[in-house]
Amino acid sequence: MSASLETGEASATAMEIDGGLDVALGGTWQITSPRPSWSRLLGDRKPARVRVRVDDVTKWDTSLLLFLFEMREWSRATGVMCDTGALPEKIRMLLSQLLGSHESSVPFDRSVTFLASIGLATQDSWRKVREFSRFVGDFVISAVQFARSPHRFRWGDCISEMQQCGAMALPIVSLISFLVGVTLAYTGAIVLRQYGGDIFIADLIGLSMVREMGAVMTAVVLAGRTGAAFAATLGNMKANEEIDALETLGISAVHFLVLPRMLALLLMMPLLTLYANALGILGGMAVALGLLSISPTAYWIEMLTIVDLSDLFVGIIKGTTFGFIIGLAGCLRGLQSERSAVGVGQAATSAVVTAILLIIVADAIFAVVFNILGW
Repeated sequence: MSASLETGEASATAMEIDGGLDVALGGTWQITSPRPSWSRLLGDRKPARVRVRVDDVTKWDTSLLLFLFEMREWSRATGVMCDTGALPEKIRMLLSQLLGSHESSVPFDRSVTFLASIGLATQDSWRKVREFSRFVGDFVISAVQFARSPHRFRWGDCISEMQQCGAMALPIVSLISFLVGVTLAYTGAIVLRQYGGDIFIADLIGLSMVREMGAVMTAVVLAGRTGAAFAATLGNMKANEEIDALETLGISAVHFLVLPRMLALLLMMPLLTLYANALGILGGMAVALGLLSISPTAYWIEMLTIVDLSDLFVGIIKGTTFGFIIGLAGCLRGLQSERSAVGVGQAATSAVVTAILLIIVADAIFAVVFNILGW
């Protein structure tokens, strides 16, 4: 049994198949012309599921979205599964934005089974993995092009980003690193004073800052500062269709926008890590002098008995890796941002969360690997 509605040049046909309703839309859908109504097309039927296709639609605007919106709201209210998988991606994206802007207390569609939910989650995860792999591949290709033709690289943008993520970050990195050294010194002094090992506070601060805290705290600060800035900048450019304009001109967004930012972070993170190490050691030295009456000379000499170049290299390797992670997360989330102000904010938040999560995971992997290597 089938039903058909034609209003002007827009048409909608509904056919019952195995207890479900197959809806085929066609013609020209324009907001200035009359359009078919979902309630009239549905009639008294109570299908178990609804599937919609737009294969025969030649031209459309908001009128088509309003019809689909009416159909989705009916399916949400009645608990009937509405399959929109056959719709083009652009229509699905616009429909999702329209549904999100009209959220209400109408119950969600709960007709999807548990296995179907697992399948959808798997598809979404696989899609994200492919996007991440494609982004990393584009970055590697751009890096190879940069190695072959460094004179064609946009050094001006790279130097500007180095100033933003390096020199401009010195105040907050200085404060955080110094206070971390002070905190570690006060905490260590509580234990060491009980055993008369006050002088070993220098060993504790030296190893903690050089191998661990200097790189990690600097990375966390830059994840919240620089990673979010990268995501917000690229997300705003995507919302303003500037990235689309670059791709229309045949310019790779990864090579033009991502590579200068990534190179700037890779160059500045090791330097900021060394700077954070120095400030943290200085903070511990101040506490040792004021609380434990250990002179700066004795503190320095004792620290050099346990901290060597291998420890310094461990911190630099971590800092460089963390810088790569921060740039990768910030730029990826920025390019994945939705074309709206809300999407830009969500991209910035997601960039910070992703970067910090990957930093902690990478730090744990480094701890295991360096322990195996005996570093």
